[in-house]
Amino acid sequence: MANTFASLSDRMNHIFSKLRNKGRLTELEIKQAMREIRVALLEADVNFQVVKQFVASVSEKAIGEDILKSLTPDQQIIKIVNEELIELMGSKTQKLAVSDRQPTVYMMCGLQGAGKTTMCGKLALYLKKQNKKVLLVACDIYRPAAIQQLKVVAGKVGTEVFEEGQIDPVKIATDSIPYAPKNGYDTVIIDTAGRLHIDETLMGELVNVKKAVKPTEILLVVDSMTGQDAVTVADTFNKTLDITGVIMTKLDGDTRGGAALSIKAVTGKSIKFCGIGEKMEEIEPFHPDRMASRILGMGDVLTLIEKAESAYSQEQAMNLQKKLKENSFNLEDYLEQLESVGKMGNLGDMMNMIPGLAGKMKGGMPEINEKQLLRTKAIIQSMTPKERRNPDIIKASRRKRIAAGSGTSIQEVNQLLKQFELTKNMMSRMQKGGLRGLRGLF
Repeated sequence: MANTFASLSDRMNHIFSKLRNKGRLTELEIKQAMREIRVALLEADVNFQVVKQFVASVSEKAIGEDILKSLTPDQQIIKIVNEELIELMGSKTQKLAVSDRQPTVYMMCGLQGAGKTTMCGKLALYLKKQNKKVLLVACDIYRPAAIQQLKVVAGKVGTEVFEEGQIDPVKIATDSIPYAPKNGYDTVIIDTAGRLHIDETLMGELVNVKKAVKPTEILLVVDSMTGQDAVTVADTFNKTLDITGVIMTKLDGDTRGGAALSIKAVTGKSIKFCGIGEKMEEIEPFHPDRMASRILGMGDVLTLIEKAESAYSQEQAMNLQKKLKENSFNLEDYLEQLESVGKMGNLGDMMNMIPGLAGKMKGGMPEINEKQLLRTKAIIQSMTPKERRNPDIIKASRRKRIAAGSGTSIQEVNQLLKQFELTKNMMSRMQKGGLRGLRGLF
């Protein structure tokens, strides 16, 4: 989520930086900071009424005796803003409900273009990792190739699509419920039809599907890039269907993030998941406390740990630890680590999750994509086993040979060796000093 909230985070940090090193604050200085926070939130496309209520709540707590007399008033105000942001986004992480009778049914709804069909696949994969047997149901009978798209998505996550062609969606949804347990599925995800805009026909059909299958959850998929339009859509769907939660897509995009900060306050319904990339595994539960921490530039260590645990086995971690202790980390290990880190996503995003490093990296960190991995692999595989295990011996003539053998340039070989040294140094510092050990590198 490198871009999401980046501007708001920068603004907040600038506001708080002006409060630091002042000893004690006057009421006037606090009021000025509140005005700046108000402008920052409005520029981030947060709903006007939500901003008004948020600033009033923070102001009331900030202009208190404890803050005015505090020796570290900036920290106290950051604490208040952090707590209010968490409250604004729903306080706690909201887990999906599970039915006590099989199957558990999740009804997905939303407008066209929000990424609803893809999100059906992402949610299916997420639930499969929790040992659920998931069936996708094709109830979007209007959009050209919608059923085929759902089948492609299902193929990527290794599950089945229940479809009966372009007949009544209510009948398709109804028929899928007994089919699921008979065929070993304990969870059903219904992909309903979307429209380019909200209309009575769409809403009427969704109401009928809801009445027919009595879903465990009704999840609205909204595009965070549409800003306050997403909040309006959520409010309308909620009033008609009484949704149980929201899934936000494209939270990895260049969005101001206002929708994520407004939806709970406007609809009363929590964001349950967010899409953070195009890959099927790029879905995360929405954690209000972690999101608030990111907005305030305080990092998100818990998410970083979860990503690492999903990418590394315990055996790999132990082996890496041993090599770092023995100072025997080499290019073969480096390639293995790159492949594992590639599963975790963008390096810049991960560095931004470390407290004290968020937004402070010199030049940023590159995203590890498949094309880069292939070039890196080609370079390393063009080396002799001795060179891979002792990179220090790779001088000019060897670099020229490696570049020719891998179909790359000498500059690319040099860049790889430089990146290897940086990574080795970074990992060594982490081994000695934990996350704090990284700070001297950026």
